[in-house]
Amino acid sequence: MKRLAGPLETGRGEAFPLTCDALDCTVSWAVVAPLTVDDRVHGALVACAPRESAVLVRAAGEVARWVSVQLELADLDQSRTRLIEAEIKALRAQISPHFIFNSLAVIASFVRTDPERARELLLEFADFTRYSFRRHGDFTTLADELHAIDHYLALVRARFGDRLSVTLQIAPEVLPVTLPFLCLQPLVENAVKHGLEGKPDTCHIQITAQDAGAEALVVIEDDGAGMDPSALRRILAGEVSPSGGIGLSNVDDRLRQVYGDDYGLVIETAVGAGMRITARLPKYQPGVH
Repeated sequence: MKRLAGPLETGRGEAFPLTCDALDCTVSWAVVAPLTVDDRVHGALVACAPRESAVLVRAAGEVARWVSVQLELADLDQSRTRLIEAEIKALRAQISPHFIFNSLAVIASFVRTDPERARELLLEFADFTRYSFRRHGDFTTLADELHAIDHYLALVRARFGDRLSVTLQIAPEVLPVTLPFLCLQPLVENAVKHGLEGKPDTCHIQITAQDAGAEALVVIEDDGAGMDPSALRRILAGEVSPSGGIGLSNVDDRLRQVYGDDYGLVIETAVGAGMRITARLPKYQPGVH
């Protein structure tokens, strides 16, 4: 085997002569260019030739820069994946223990008086928790997300009865649209919480999904107590709020990370005026599947 020897410590790339332990070796000159990510050298590109060549020096430098960019993109993609996974875990942690306990208490209350109803609610609970805590995939379809929301609302209606009414208007053509996992369910949970909070009477929630050309437009609206816009701004900024604001900042951040800043949540609210949350979802986005 032929052995090449020469200096390898190089900052931006270096051309240098080589020695070879075989008499018939035709390689006597090489260019070494570093492969960097965040100014750290992760490897080197070595181009060998029988004689000096300025063209080879330039070509090796260009190829090394291109490979470095690809390595940085791969590193960014891995970082984004880890960030999204961490935020999904944060959302799962925000699924209220009170909701779980209250759901189980409601199911238990039907066990003796209406066993069939208890069985149906237990299946709803199992399906909702199975979806919420699944371990695969950063994305889902609008159809699957709405299906999970239906399980959630079945449990909420079992608890609050006639106090809560829900209307859905869903355009069938947007059901296959892909969106970040657990993106809409926290918004519905927020509508239930703020819609019923501090109100002795009924609450109505409207969920609409429309076809808007290249986008799907999802609107979740409640007629509850609403919120001071300044408090809402603090929630979206990630500050802790006494009223919770379940998942709003988390969902807003994830939409912006996946689709860009133009696709954050649009929230309209005022004290005593309920809340209207709009999410725009591109029907196609590179890397989202």
